[in-house]
Formats: sequence, structure tokens, C-alpha cells
Amino acid sequence: MIVLLIVSAMKKRNQGWYYMPLVLGLFLLMIGCAKKSEDNPIPNPGTITDIDGNLYHTVTIGTQMWMVENLKTTKYNDGSAIPMVTDNAAWVYLSTPGYCWYNNNVNYKNTYGALYNWYAVNTGKLAPTGWNVATDADWTILTKYLGGDSIAGGKMKSTGTLEASTGLWYSPNTGATNSSGFTAVPAGYRDHGVFGGIGVEGVWWSTTEGGFYGAWCRDLGCGGNNVHIGNATESHGYSVRCVLDL
Repeated sequence: MIVLLIVSAMKKRNQGWYYMPLVLGLFLLMIGCAKKSEDNPIPNPGTITDIDGNLYHTVTIGTQMWMVENLKTTKYNDGSAIPMVTDNAAWVYLSTPGYCWYNNNVNYKNTYGALYNWYAVNTGKLAPTGWNVATDADWTILTKYLGGDSIAGGKMKSTGTLEASTGLWYSPNTGATNSSGFTAVPAGYRDHGVFGGIGVEGVWWSTTEGGFYGAWCRDLGCGGNNVHIGNATESHGYSVRCVLDL
């Protein structure tokens, strides 16, 4: 708009110097606005980047903003490395932070993200600055907004099936519409050091400790459209999603 006004004014230069103060004022205003934009850059609300440089899309669901992809960082947000643990026996006995790729294969990274034990979650340093790994309360807010645990899973799961070559879930991928934009994928798990469940289910940690085993989590499966509230041993390896409350 400012540029058009300047050009319009310049075209009328044959009318004398009458428009020159207007041109100069608009030019200075344009420079001032540009300088202000540089000093206070507005981040793209549709994406977020972690310390490793991995790019995530975001989606607003009710009063929350969620990452659309599972976390895949190999570093904490302070730049220090998260220990990668590939040995099954070592993973079982961990009481300290660790992560891995499904089946110890980095080719799963971009599609499914990493699997973290709860000790890594509990450091409070997994999420990009300004974001948080979802708490049990965050998950509850999400599923209530989507109609409750009995139907929210279908609204959260990515669509299609492996058999039809249209998605990542095994058939029947019951109720999957992804109408929320959450785009849950079946990244599987690492329980007792053993990998399993890819294509069948996805399990996500919360930061909230409690229950009989250790910490609360959420589970989605290919055979239902419900969200299962689980309680798991901290040494298990599950996916992580981050949230920014609006």
C-alpha cells in the first residue's frame, strides 16, 4: 500500500513540488516499519524447529497448539546430547535418560520420530524452548475437546492403511479421520528392551508421574477409535509430543 502511494505521488510530479513532503514522509514510514519488523521478527506460527534443526508443523486444537509430528531431537534444549542406547539389556535396566530409533534404524526417524524413556522426558529439557512435553492434564484437555476418550482417537489418527498403500496404520485403522489435524502415527514402542507395535499402535508419554507402574501415557491402536490411558514403567520407550498452551 505504501509503495503504491509513493508511485502514485511521483506520477504527479508535473504538478510541482506539492507532493514531495508526502513522498518523503511515506518513504520514512516504510523504512521505520521495516526496521521494527527486523527488531521484532514474527515467527511462523505454522512451524517450530528444535535444537537439532528438525522442523515440525503445528496445529491449534481448541485452546492448545500441538506439534503435528513426534519429537525426534537427539539433544536437550541446552545443547547437551541425549544418550542413545541400542543394546536391549542395557535399555531394560536404565534408570537414566535414553533414546533410540525404532529397531535401532535411523531410517524411521523422519516418519515416526524417536522413542524416549521417561527419564529423558523428566529432565524437562526435551522440548524446544517455549514448548513443553505434554502433561497428563494436557492430554485430558485434548481428548475432552475432541469428544472424550471413547471417540477422540479416530479424530487424532492419520488416515489410510498399509494394506491399501494409503497410510501408516495396519487395517482396519478404525474411525481414523484426522479431523483434528493431530496426525497420530503408529510409531510402536520399546518395552523391556524389545521393539514392537509399529503400524499397530502409537504410545505417547506424559510428564506426569503416578499410578502403579510409574508414569501416565496415551495409547492409540489400529483397531479402535478410542484413546487408552495407560500407566507404564519409566524405562519403556515411547513417542513424545510437545504442546504450547494458548
